[in-house]
Amino acid sequence: MKGKITPMSKLVIVESPAKAKTIKKYLGKNYEVMASMGHVRDLPKSTLGVDVEHDFTPKYLNIRKQSDTIKGLQAAAKKADKVYLATDPDREGEAISWHLANILKLDVEDKNRVTFNEITKTGVKEGMAHPRSLDMDLVNAQQARRILDRIVGYKLSPFLWKKVRPGLSAGRVQSVTVRMIVDRENEIRAFVPEEYWTIEAKLNPQSSKSRKGFVARFYGVDGKKVELSNKEETDKILEMLKGAEYQVSGLKKGTRKRSPAPPFTTSTLQQEASRKLGFQSKRTMSAAQQLYEGVELPKLGAVGLITYMRTDSLRISDEARATASSYIEEKYGKDYLPASPRIYKTRAGAQDAHEAIRPTMPEMTPESIKENLSADQYKLYKLIWDRFIASQMADAVYDTVAVDITAGKCLFKASGFSVRFDGFTALYVEGKDTDEEKEGMLPAMEIGDLLKLLELGGNQHFTQPPARYTEASLIKMLEENGIGRPSTYAPTISTILARGYVEREGKSLVPTQLGEVTTTLMTGHFAQIVDPGFTAKMETDLDLVGEGKKPWVKTLQEFYGDFSATLTKAEEDMKDVFMKIPDEETDIICEKCGRNMVIKTGRFGKFLACPGFPECRNTKTIAVEAPGACPKCGGKILEKKSRKGKKFFGCEHNPECDFMSWDAPIAENCPKCGKTLLQKAGRGAKIYCSNSECDYERPVEKK
Repeated sequence: MKGKITPMSKLVIVESPAKAKTIKKYLGKNYEVMASMGHVRDLPKSTLGVDVEHDFTPKYLNIRKQSDTIKGLQAAAKKADKVYLATDPDREGEAISWHLANILKLDVEDKNRVTFNEITKTGVKEGMAHPRSLDMDLVNAQQARRILDRIVGYKLSPFLWKKVRPGLSAGRVQSVTVRMIVDRENEIRAFVPEEYWTIEAKLNPQSSKSRKGFVARFYGVDGKKVELSNKEETDKILEMLKGAEYQVSGLKKGTRKRSPAPPFTTSTLQQEASRKLGFQSKRTMSAAQQLYEGVELPKLGAVGLITYMRTDSLRISDEARATASSYIEEKYGKDYLPASPRIYKTRAGAQDAHEAIRPTMPEMTPESIKENLSADQYKLYKLIWDRFIASQMADAVYDTVAVDITAGKCLFKASGFSVRFDGFTALYVEGKDTDEEKEGMLPAMEIGDLLKLLELGGNQHFTQPPARYTEASLIKMLEENGIGRPSTYAPTISTILARGYVEREGKSLVPTQLGEVTTTLMTGHFAQIVDPGFTAKMETDLDLVGEGKKPWVKTLQEFYGDFSATLTKAEEDMKDVFMKIPDEETDIICEKCGRNMVIKTGRFGKFLACPGFPECRNTKTIAVEAPGACPKCGGKILEKKSRKGKKFFGCEHNPECDFMSWDAPIAENCPKCGKTLLQKAGRGAKIYCSNSECDYERPVEKK
């Protein structure tokens, strides 16, 4: 008699509980799916943890806060007949799987590594059907990167503590990023504006009764281009134009095609989310991770809505392209499909392991699942979905017209366009970092037509310095220079902001005094570390390690020899040097000694201090004044932050006056009692009176 046959139990280990929940649904009862909660081993925090004398051997330790997770995984692995390592499909994920294999005593040669490009039924089944052994080239590339960053940070940071300020940090990617922001600020300071003038004529065909007209710009005299650099030159041309007759002397008509942007890579997603949604890169990657790992949908349960969000590739599957084409034809008609399927070429040197970022189910429109997504998830999914569908649509076609207009000896030019066929722009148009000069529609004209002059004037302009970096333009520049990798952009920007090297002013990234002093030291003594070209070469070397084309130990040896010698020389050269960070003087007078107070930075951020320290030890918080007046005592309302960093508003006379509000005051008084009004944001948004005894309130007007 045969014994009872029981199905094999299989353990699948992923990185997050959300991903585990989604995958479990597709694998069924014979599988247990658990989360590693990210990395389980790392280099020690208190020591270098790398034996530089013996081939840079790392000393990995189990992460203390992961002890319960590790015990749970070890217990489950012992019971399982088979363990699959299904961490993220990239270099970092490969390393986590390798660490898990070591902790769980799995054979690294065994075919137990599976990857999912998308967390859908098809994607999961496809991944489970093709297990492979661990890719040690990818693991070694991650190890080399981690050890390289540890050496730079561990060796350089104490040097900065001694020479600038305790608690600072240096990094292979973060230091060159700060340098780029500082260099841009220096360019802006060194910029000398140059004056130039333009002359614009507002014109209309003789038959038109419109006062709106169109604008033509002065080009030159006798057909030759003339640059106007001051008012005198401009006035001479304006004098020549007195009483002149404006006539169409040239007319060129044509067509222009515009093709859609390709689907997103990690970098372009971060850039576009910054431009169009105002998302910081960290916020973008957080929402993208949620969309990839799985969202609960009615009837479908947990399902991954986008493909893997860390990718340099523009490749998409034939199946996804066909689904998009079907949707476009049904929604917009055959005219909106390109003559042949669009295939985008991935840039040279990019990692092509995954597809571009796209919806896993293109037929799942953003509107159809809006109610099941958070606000950030919906906005980002819509951006990804729109971009992907538009990337498979037909070109937009424009009718263009360029007009030459003669006025005496002077020549004016105007150009415009009209949309013949909107194509992909019916759905989506890519954002831009800078404002472009907009062309408008021009009225119908023919050569020989006389035009009415409605207005004529000269305008003074000055050349503008280069713009400060925004997150979008900085990420674009990092990618173009090969610094870091798209997956590192968000944490790098977060780090330089958290360390106080850079601040935000609106959307702009501005270096602080600390960032400038540190960069001066780094460029003077560690030029290679903050050299974009050198940093880019290191990234290329790490990529070669990942491709199995360069030994990882050799890569570290090539770097360490020069770095160690440079550090020794810098310590000798700066033995008795300490770099002071200049104080930023304010117009706030110290009430104790009469000096102008300065801004300093401490453990909890910026504060005002008297420059007379130690004779005068007066300090105070930096007050940001809000609109309105305290409803209890009439004092100023100040913007403050809680210990957890949450913004609130309180009276300047605290603690004598206890007025406090989480809702922002607005520059408007209550029509019933005259006290300051407050605005509640989010759900239940409203404007109401700050006076607790007054019942005035009204809804917020939608823009």
